[in-house]
Amino acid sequence: MSLELPPDDPWLSRGYGQGAIEPGERPAVLVVDLQYAFTDPSFPLGGAPLVGRAVEGTARVVRAARGAGVPVFQTVVAWREDGSDIGLWPVKLPVLRQVTLDSRWARVDERVWDEGDVLLVKKWPSFFHGTPLLSLLTAAGCDTVVVTGCMTSGCVRATIVDAFSYGLRTLVPEDCVGDQGRDGHEANLLDVHRRYAEVTSADEVIAYLGRVREEVPA
Repeated sequence: MSLELPPDDPWLSRGYGQGAIEPGERPAVLVVDLQYAFTDPSFPLGGAPLVGRAVEGTARVVRAARGAGVPVFQTVVAWREDGSDIGLWPVKLPVLRQVTLDSRWARVDERVWDEGDVLLVKKWPSFFHGTPLLSLLTAAGCDTVVVTGCMTSGCVRATIVDAFSYGLRTLVPEDCVGDQGRDGHEANLLDVHRRYAEVTSADEVIAYLGRVREEVPA
């Protein structure tokens, strides 16, 4: 079931969120930054409860995707040890200097990883920015993306906006994305649901992937 906007929502009364984005026939699952820097509580940025929940939900979705023959694209943020490619990130988040390409913090959490997944390293918030993701989705004929991962208010939101901008039908299972706090998580999901995407659930996405497996020829 999709997220329901409250009847007194000021955006709704001004024409936002008037229809539902229906998924297409060729989906892909995007897993944004479910790496140990954000899932392991031994790292300063890791261990938020909503991110832990996102790992559990995403693990269910990617299992269903692989079973349906749907591609899974993973990304992590990571930088060179000398920091020459990290840009302005350390101004606000100096701890990111520790997320180097060869560190544990740059590895995808094993709970959502499979060797058959495609891994792309990014430097900036959106999964699309500076990576070949769009080309790979185009080559695979994908018309729909399921966006999972963290953080809802940062890299997940940036990825959703870019997916919309590239004309991809975008589904966001609420229990497969997470953030450091519930306020940013909920506010951003409401906002992307008004404008760019269909906020739904892991159960709904898994049911959709099951229909893809049964109905769409290879």
